[in-house]
Amino acid sequence: MSQAPQAVRAVVFAYHNVGARCLRVLLAHGVDVALVVTHADNPAENIWFESVAEVARDYDLPVATPDDANTRGFAAQLRALQPDFFFSFYYRQMLEPALLAIPTRGGYNMHGSLLPRYRGRVPVNWALINGERETGATLHRMVERPDAGEIVAQQAVPILPDDTAGEVFAKVTLAAELALDRVLPALLGGTATHLQPDLSVGSYFGGRKPDDGRIDWKQPAAVVHNLIRAVAPPYPGAFFFIGERRIVVTRSLTSRASRGPSGRPELHTDGDHLLARCADGGVLRILSLEVDGEPLAPAALPARLGQNPIPLV
Repeated sequence: MSQAPQAVRAVVFAYHNVGARCLRVLLAHGVDVALVVTHADNPAENIWFESVAEVARDYDLPVATPDDANTRGFAAQLRALQPDFFFSFYYRQMLEPALLAIPTRGGYNMHGSLLPRYRGRVPVNWALINGERETGATLHRMVERPDAGEIVAQQAVPILPDDTAGEVFAKVTLAAELALDRVLPALLGGTATHLQPDLSVGSYFGGRKPDDGRIDWKQPAAVVHNLIRAVAPPYPGAFFFIGERRIVVTRSLTSRASRGPSGRPELHTDGDHLLARCADGGVLRILSLEVDGEPLAPAALPARLGQNPIPLV
């Protein structure tokens, strides 16, 4: 693997699996990482991903976890490091223009979509909700407007019809590693091509909350299936209520059962499988679910609730 030109120094803002893998790519190319800026894990959050702080400590790199990276005091600390580059790999805070002015050769961010599509928050989850068949990772220059700077590298990956967000995120993590590894020699050498994206043909999406995972069974089966897989574990999950029981559907498949007429949505078992017939007549097979926080074999749900079929509206 080619080495970086001498004395190329970077400050790396990173979190999550993409942050851990991309930090390793920089080190493999000989980049002098003067500081790793990451987040202290929130004990209330499901921490299912790799720790950037632990990776940094494995390589004896200094680590900082400021509550706000944009303060004047922290900016002064970064300025004293005299970095050539800033890199942001799934760091959760936007770096303001005053901070981006510090590195002499600019700041670059890795985003989990094929920009300019799916700018903004949680792009993998939104791509699945919208039924996309492809996504990827994009390395771009950081500017004041989110995910709007010049693109220097992209790597596409497929989304299969039944992939969950966790599975697609693993593909995006690899895409980020490949894109960064491929472009880094040119970027460090000053020869990387920079392409300005046409934001008019792109899209921007905001963040999501756990309550956004509530299933509306009046929606077509394809829409329900996309929501289930978009928020499947390790994300909070798609849910609905039957009476006071909270039921989380953690995985589904588009069923081969014959499509029925449009009508009232319902759950029913054919003995071996739990099937959800949606309002458009489309059928989903429920592969796994939880009732009030406890896993339950899907086919056992009608017996647990004492009814088969189970009306959903």
